[in-house]
Amino acid sequence: MSPLALSVLLSLVSAVAYAAGAIVQERVAADAVPAVSSPAWWVAVLLNGVGGVLHVVALAYGPLSLVQPLGALTIVFALPMAALFVGRRAGAAAWRGAVMATAGLAGLLALTGSGDGRSPDGGARPLLALVCAGVVAALCLVARGVRGAVVRGVLLGAAAGVAFGTASVLTKAVAEDVTAGAPLGRWPDMLVIAALAAAGLLLSQASYRGAGLAAPLATVTVVNPVAAAAMGITLFGEGFRYGVTGTVLALGCGVVAAGGLVLLTAVPPSRAPSRPVSEPDAARAQVGEGVDVGAVPRPRTHLEVEVRPGAVAGRP
Repeated sequence: MSPLALSVLLSLVSAVAYAAGAIVQERVAADAVPAVSSPAWWVAVLLNGVGGVLHVVALAYGPLSLVQPLGALTIVFALPMAALFVGRRAGAAAWRGAVMATAGLAGLLALTGSGDGRSPDGGARPLLALVCAGVVAALCLVARGVRGAVVRGVLLGAAAGVAFGTASVLTKAVAEDVTAGAPLGRWPDMLVIAALAAAGLLLSQASYRGAGLAAPLATVTVVNPVAAAAMGITLFGEGFRYGVTGTVLALGCGVVAAGGLVLLTAVPPSRAPSRPVSEPDAARAQVGEGVDVGAVPRPRTHLEVEVRPGAVAGRP
C-alpha cells in the first residue's frame, strides 16, 4: 500500500473513531449521571484517543491538505452511525447543515498552503495559551447566559474546538523542536497541551447536554481546524494558495461552513423514538403520568374510559 493510500485509510478510520466517541458522549450526556462515573464515558475517551493517534500517524504519511479535510468527515459519519446504533435519526435540515459545514471546511483547508517552516518561539507559546484560555472562558460565560440548549451547545462546542485547535498547534510546535534537534525540555508545553486536550474533551461532553448530536459535533469539527489554521497563518507563516483568488474562495468556503452551523442551530435536538405503551402498561400507569397509547389500529365507534383509584385505564 502506498503512503498516500495508507494516509487516506488512517484518516477515514480516525474520523469513524471520533464519530463513535461523539455518539457515546452524547448518550452519556443524555443520562443524568456524572460523566466520569460512567464506564461509557471512558469508552468515549478511549475512542477519541484512538482517533487522535490515527490522525497524527496519517499526517506522517500524507499531506496536511489531504488529511485535515478527511477529518471533517466525522460529522458525516456520525449522523448515519447514530441512526443505526442508537436510533438518533437526523432530519433533512440536519443533513443539509452537516454537508454545508463539511464542504465549507474541506474547501477552506484545501486552499490553505504549507508554512515556511518556522515555529513560534518560547515567548509566543505562553501568549497563545493565554489567548486561548481567554477565548474559551468568554465562550463559556456567554453559554451560561443562554437559555436555548442548542445555542448553548454550539457555544460550548466552539470553546472545545478552540481548545483542541490550540493543542494541535502547540503539538506541532513541540514536534518541530524535536525534528530540529532542539533539546526536549518542553515539559511546560506538554502540560499545557494535556490541559487543553482535557478541557476540550470536557467542554465537548458538556456541549451535548440537551443539544443533541449534530450541532455540537459539527461546531467542534469546524472550529477545531479553522482555529488551528488561523494560528498556523499567524505563527507558522501559512497562507492561502492562488493569491487573492484563493483568499476570496477561502472566505466563501468560510461563509458556507458558517451557514451550515447556523442551519444546525435551528434544528431541534433529535430524540430516540418512544415505545408505544400497551394496554396493560397503560392500566398500571399512575395518575399524572403521561401515557403514549399509540395509534388506534382500526376505526372505533366509541371509547369507554374506566377510572379506578390510583390508575387510569382505557378500554375500547
